[in-house]
Amino acid sequence: MELYSGHINKLIEELAGLPGIGSKSAQRLAFHLINMPRARVERLAHAIVDAKENVRYCQECYTLTDRDQCPVCANGKRDHSTIMVVENARDLAAYEKTGKYEGVYHVLHGAISPMLGIGPNDIKLKELMQRLEGDVKEVIIATNSSLEGETTAMYISKLIKPTGIRVTRIASGVPVGGDLEYIDEVTLLRALEGRVEL
Repeated sequence: MELYSGHINKLIEELAGLPGIGSKSAQRLAFHLINMPRARVERLAHAIVDAKENVRYCQECYTLTDRDQCPVCANGKRDHSTIMVVENARDLAAYEKTGKYEGVYHVLHGAISPMLGIGPNDIKLKELMQRLEGDVKEVIIATNSSLEGETTAMYISKLIKPTGIRVTRIASGVPVGGDLEYIDEVTLLRALEGRVEL
């Protein structure tokens, strides 16, 4: 027996399809949305469609932005000779929250995972190597400390070392198997400051 009408069930089903949203959370969100004023629901729907249509990759670091360059890459005060390599835009945001890193980023949009069929050509490695043709002094590898993150770090290190550019890895302090987006700013800062040569 269906508990709710078709429209409510459809909304719950769509919300439950989002990452991190289980059926109970989806139900709570659905009822919250239904009880919101129409104008607010329309603003939310418009914001979702607008973001989908206008957000793209930064031409330099490949994070998500609605301009040609993201605010970090466009900032002339940032140290463009230091590039921190992260797996995704959420990791970039986590480091930006520390307010202490003054370099720029490169977002891979994934990590090497032979088990999942993700190889070096499936992430933004070629684009990283193209950036290194410029005036780059250090590459900080800040991939997650999972098996995939470590594999990716070692692969990147082997690619970059022959160029003579300094390659470092964020220090431990970030727990093994932990995702950067869920780690507090102090731990992230300690990991950044304690990075080691690869």
